[in-house]
Amino acid sequence: MKNPLVSIITPSFNSEKFIGEAIKSIQNQTYTNWELIIVDDCSSDKTVSIVSDFAQFDARIKLFQLEKNSGTGVARNKALTKAKGRYISFLDSDDLWKPMKTQKQMDFLLKNKLPFTFSFYECIDEVGIPLNKRVEAPRNLSYRQLFFCNYVGNLTGIYDANYLGKITISSIRKRQDWMLWLSILKKVKTAQPIPESLAYYRIRENSISASKLDLLKHNFAVYRTFHGFNLVVSIACMIGFLFTQLLIKPTYIKTTRPTI
Repeated sequence: MKNPLVSIITPSFNSEKFIGEAIKSIQNQTYTNWELIIVDDCSSDKTVSIVSDFAQFDARIKLFQLEKNSGTGVARNKALTKAKGRYISFLDSDDLWKPMKTQKQMDFLLKNKLPFTFSFYECIDEVGIPLNKRVEAPRNLSYRQLFFCNYVGNLTGIYDANYLGKITISSIRKRQDWMLWLSILKKVKTAQPIPESLAYYRIRENSISASKLDLLKHNFAVYRTFHGFNLVVSIACMIGFLFTQLLIKPTYIKTTRPTI
């Protein structure tokens, strides 16, 4: 039986410094039945040229371009409409996968007949130097746990579109991955990660991860806009979020030895 096709969705915008490495990390996957769908959001650098060079020699890489700069949500949704795979996964243009990532996840999903899984991941800095930090998650992640903290790294999630359908990405410009996982957990109730690091998350100086104040604003918007809660309920949810973020989430951050 042929391995199911995995569609990998990658939005890009002025990613010339990193996208080549990201593509190579996909080409190095031991699981070979994949398609990489890159949607460029009107880059003004050499991103499109770099991707085109890769696509010229690898038919699994497909490049599409938006007509106007619209944000990662629109780019991801465009890619989703082009995806032909049964399984949908995500890799941002500056992150990396370890070679066994897709194979281990597919083996896990098919063996256990599950529609969704994710994994732990490690952090690297802007130039790729390990930060000796591994981000883990609950071994049996519930919707309630996810409601107060996004334990699922966007670069690690993979889901079965035959079971869940193609899930449209929220139009809210930030925290789209959290909303996606919440939509999935609302249906499947719990999710099990592969309890090992299978990817590298790049922390950049201008990234949302580097701005705690912006992070609070965008998380509040998830409760207010995505969930549709009123102001009082949203504030109460944020108190729960902050409690989880400050006291519980740190217990899932582990110090590691360099592996890259």
